[in-house]
Amino acid sequence: MSTRDPRPPMTPDLLAGDFFGYQQLLTDDERELVVRARRFYAAEVAPGASQRWVDEQVPHALAPRFAEEGLIGLGVAADDEPARRTLLTGWLRMELARVDPSTATFIGVHDGLVMGTLAVLGSAEQRARWLPAMRRMDVVGAFALTEPEGGSDVAGGMRTTARRDGEEWVLDGAKRWIGNACFADVVVVWARDVADDQVKGFLVERGTPGFTATPIRGKTALRAVENADIALEGCRVPAANHLEGANSFRDTNEVLRRTRGGVAWEAVGVSVGAYEHALAYTRERTQFGRPLASFQLVQDHLVRMLSDITASLGMVVRVCQLEEAGERRDEHAAMAKAFCTARMRDVVARAREVMGGNGILVDHHVARFVADAEALYSYEGTREINTLVVGRAITGSSAFV
Repeated sequence: MSTRDPRPPMTPDLLAGDFFGYQQLLTDDERELVVRARRFYAAEVAPGASQRWVDEQVPHALAPRFAEEGLIGLGVAADDEPARRTLLTGWLRMELARVDPSTATFIGVHDGLVMGTLAVLGSAEQRARWLPAMRRMDVVGAFALTEPEGGSDVAGGMRTTARRDGEEWVLDGAKRWIGNACFADVVVVWARDVADDQVKGFLVERGTPGFTATPIRGKTALRAVENADIALEGCRVPAANHLEGANSFRDTNEVLRRTRGGVAWEAVGVSVGAYEHALAYTRERTQFGRPLASFQLVQDHLVRMLSDITASLGMVVRVCQLEEAGERRDEHAAMAKAFCTARMRDVVARAREVMGGNGILVDHHVARFVADAEALYSYEGTREINTLVVGRAITGSSAFV
C-alpha cells in the first residue's frame, strides 16, 4: 500500500475546489493577481467574517483596503488601461465569496452593479465624475431596482415614477432590499417616466431631500450586508443626474445581463468555501477511532460536492469565453445563474451534513454559507425566472405571464 499522502498541499497558490485546474486558463499575470487577492482575503477578510455576520456589521474598514490592493473596478475601463477579462473578474468574485459571501455582495453591488451601470449607460461627464472616486472607494454606490411589490415582475410592474420638471426630475415611489443604500454616497434609482412610460435611471446623491433609507433587520442571510427600504417622496435630482444611456428597461437589462454571470461566480465561491471547510473538518474530526474522511459515505458526499463545483466552474468559465468572443446571449448567463445557484444549495447542504451537529454552529463557518446561499439563490433573477429565459430561447415560445 502506498504511503503517499494524496491530499494536495494547502498553499495560497492552490484551490482545493478547482479539481480540473480551471485556474490554469488565466494568464500568468492574472494568476499572480488572483493569488495576491487570495492571500489578502485570507489575511484580512476571513478573520472576523463570522462575527461580522452575527453582529450584522458591514466591513466598512475593509473598503479602502480593496482599493489599495487594486481590486476595485477591474471590469471597467479606466483612462490609462482597458477593462480586464471577465474570466479574471469572475474568478476574483468567486474567491471573495469563497471567504465571505456578505463582503462579496457588498463589493459586488458597488463594483459590479453601480460601476457597471455607469460604464455602460453613463455619459462621459458622469463617468469622469464618479468612476475614479468609486475605484478609490472614496465614493460607495448602491443600486435600487427591486420594489416592495415588484421583484421578478419589476420590468413591467415598476411603480416608482419619474417626472421631468424644468431642469430637474422628481422621483416618487419605494424600493426594497437595496444593499448599501443607508450609507451609499450615490444610489442608481430606476423609475418609470410618466411622460413616455419608459424605465429610466437616475443618480441620487446622499442627502438629497425626499430620499430616505431604512435598514431591514432580522435577516437570516447575508447579515453583514445592510439592505434597506427606500422611500422617494418628491425627491428632486438634477437633469444632469439622469443616466444618459438609461432610457428603457432594455438598457437596464443590459446591466443585469452583465452582472447575472457574476452572481453565478459568487455561487461557485459559496460552494467552494463550504466544501473546503467540510473537507478540512472531516480530515480532523475523529469518530469510531478514525477520521470522518475515511468513511465511504462521507467520501461520497465530498465527491458529489466537488463534482457539482467542477460542473459549475466549467459553466461560468465557458460563459466568460463566450462573452470574450462576442457570442454570449441572455440565456447563457441565465442558465449559469440558475444552475450554479441550484448546485450551490446542494453543496452547502452536504457540507453541513458531513459536519453533523457542528455544522449549525457559526464558529464552524459552514452554517453561514448555508444561510447566505438562500439569498444568492433568489437575487438577480430567481431560478424559475432564469429557467424561463432559457426556455424561451430553446423553444421559441415565451412562458412569461
